[in-house]
Amino acid sequence: MMFPIRIEIIPAQGIVEQVQALVPKTTTLSVTCLPHHGIERTMRTAVELSDAGYTVVPHLAARSIRSRAELTEIVRGCDAAGIREVFVIGGDRKQQVGAYGSALPVLEDIAQYTGGTMRAGVAGYPEGHPSISPVDLLDGLLAKQHLASHVVTQMCFAAEKIQDFAALLRREGVHLPVWAGVAGSVPRTKLVALGAQIGVGSSLKFLSRKGPLARKLLSGDRYSPDSLITGLENRPGSIAGIHLYSFNSLDSVPTGPDQATTSALQKALTQGAARDN
Repeated sequence: MMFPIRIEIIPAQGIVEQVQALVPKTTTLSVTCLPHHGIERTMRTAVELSDAGYTVVPHLAARSIRSRAELTEIVRGCDAAGIREVFVIGGDRKQQVGAYGSALPVLEDIAQYTGGTMRAGVAGYPEGHPSISPVDLLDGLLAKQHLASHVVTQMCFAAEKIQDFAALLRREGVHLPVWAGVAGSVPRTKLVALGAQIGVGSSLKFLSRKGPLARKLLSGDRYSPDSLITGLENRPGSIAGIHLYSFNSLDSVPTGPDQATTSALQKALTQGAARDN
């Protein structure tokens, strides 16, 4: 079985050239939006990659958008660059900088501005969220699903948890396709060094209490997602695709037309940027 695959990148300096040198243009790219970078860097990188021939999905963090006028400019920029899909989150910024405090009103305004033509992904949390209750998370997805095209899960290390999450959404009335957020072959030193920068510091602390899998991930070895992907493959239909979180280490990426086999996933180097609702 082969899953569709997307690779998430951080809009760091030099990443456009790195992508062009190492990633096939058939690969869909997701460009994250971190609080200390801001949406400007996300959009600049996304537009450059789209102009270079990639299918690109920029992240729009609600609490980092200064005004409705800025959102309108973002949407116009996407349209001009041929970008037809975004990923809308609340964002990790503690205080909102403008009109938006959560993803829902951003989704509503995007739908209004584009007449519903812009696809939009939203976030899901198989293992919960540190500051949002499970009921509120579910209610949020129910409220957003008529404006969204799919759910991308936070980085998770257990196939059963992802599948159970997808099944829970179906039972509770959320019928969006679920893309599994997967960490690939991550070097421990890189993961720890970039943990704070990309927002997975809390995830690392959480993982440290999770037993053998976490010990392997945080040991000197590289974590391999082989068993996770195999587990997802064993229950066909529950997952729509794989969303690879990258550390911008793109020297070994899947080479198929938006597809990846388990062996390709094992090689991909990925990151998990913590997301807010």
